[in-house]
Amino acid sequence: MSVLLETSAGDIVIDLLVDHAPKLCENFLKLCKTKYYNFSPVHSVQKNFSFQTGDPLGPLSKESDGGSSIWGNLGSAKRTFPAFFHPKLKHVERGTVSMATVPLASDPETRLAGSQFIITLGEETDYLDGKAAIFGKVVEGFDALEKINEAVVDDKGYPLIDIRIKHTIILDDPYPDPEGLREPSASPPPTEEQLKTVRIADEAALHEDDGVDEEELERRRGEREAKAQALTLELMGDLPFAEVKPPENVLFVCKLNPVTADEDLELIFGRFGKILSCEVIRDAKTGDSLQYAFIEYESKESCEAAYSKMEGVLIDDRRIHVDFSQSVSKLSDSWRSDANDKRRKHARGGWGGVRDLEKRRQYRAEDDRRQGKDYGMVHAEDEMRGRHAKPSRDKSGRDRNGDGRDYRRRERSRSPRPRYGSRDRDSRRDERRRHRSRDRDDRRDRYRR
Repeated sequence: MSVLLETSAGDIVIDLLVDHAPKLCENFLKLCKTKYYNFSPVHSVQKNFSFQTGDPLGPLSKESDGGSSIWGNLGSAKRTFPAFFHPKLKHVERGTVSMATVPLASDPETRLAGSQFIITLGEETDYLDGKAAIFGKVVEGFDALEKINEAVVDDKGYPLIDIRIKHTIILDDPYPDPEGLREPSASPPPTEEQLKTVRIADEAALHEDDGVDEEELERRRGEREAKAQALTLELMGDLPFAEVKPPENVLFVCKLNPVTADEDLELIFGRFGKILSCEVIRDAKTGDSLQYAFIEYESKESCEAAYSKMEGVLIDDRRIHVDFSQSVSKLSDSWRSDANDKRRKHARGGWGGVRDLEKRRQYRAEDDRRQGKDYGMVHAEDEMRGRHAKPSRDKSGRDRNGDGRDYRRRERSRSPRPRYGSRDRDSRRDERRRHRSRDRDDRRDRYRR
């Protein structure tokens, strides 16, 4: 018994283990037959481990209910059913297909399955044993599994470029249809809720649209690239969120004369409305003008009036260029500052909840540098304060400061001297006597000569 899954990453053929998991296989087959899995997104991708799918809306949709079994779709009150774990089926090879399960609230030993299933991307994934109920294995389409394994994902394992199930084709179905099941004559189009979960459509899906000319395709391609770049900036932390838009009351002015100052621009552009800020951007080191500026008005109408009137005007013998600002740096800085303030407010200690997580280090103080002393890493003053102070002790040597340390002087340990028996002492005494007598005889001989 087999099922063909046509995905945006390629075709995947699954053999079902009907002898070992008949109810799981029946549920999967009938969901495929009713086209329930069409446009379901691939999510929770863990490289060389597994990925998950089977929820028509996916985790990005607030309307998602997590998916339902075939009996729940046909009107039954129970959306899930108890999953059977065959003791001989283990997650030991790549391409193992199993139903995702959750424990029953009243009985944690019983686990319930719905519609979502897991396909392993590596071997020896025995962590899933007892958590996911095996009902099949992939026999064709390992190149598609490799594409999913190599997909670029966010921190939650969701692919940035959508990977979805397009169609499901049943190659063999041994089960009779439940009462009320109706097989659609054609694959239904994605619903409005499903289309809202699209991040970046894959290139193949883009060209599958009938009646779309090359100009429209180029426009969609540009939108897709812009959205991908915004997502990249969001992941890097440069944007608070990908859909952020620049403010409509800020004007961008460029091609300025280097001598033009902030006050000059504020005086000239002030006739169109109240200016909240006017800043000529300058080099951080030299302070030289970079010949462009940002002017923020109080209202959007003042900004539009200045844009229509000041394009190409001569200022300090330079013909300037005026446009609406596309910068979101101030919005990003404001969002980041607010987020950091909230994080500090709710933290239990210092940054991240732990006070003084890392001791501060610094080079020698500025006074030492001015006096020409050599640079060198030193401890901060607050860290060194009190380190060399002698503790107060009483007569017994115990600490009076209350830090719990015992400052009693410890005697240096000495190795015990060897003890000799009476026989050893006699032999050593006789040996010394023989040496002394031999020395006396030698001296007498020398004198006689």
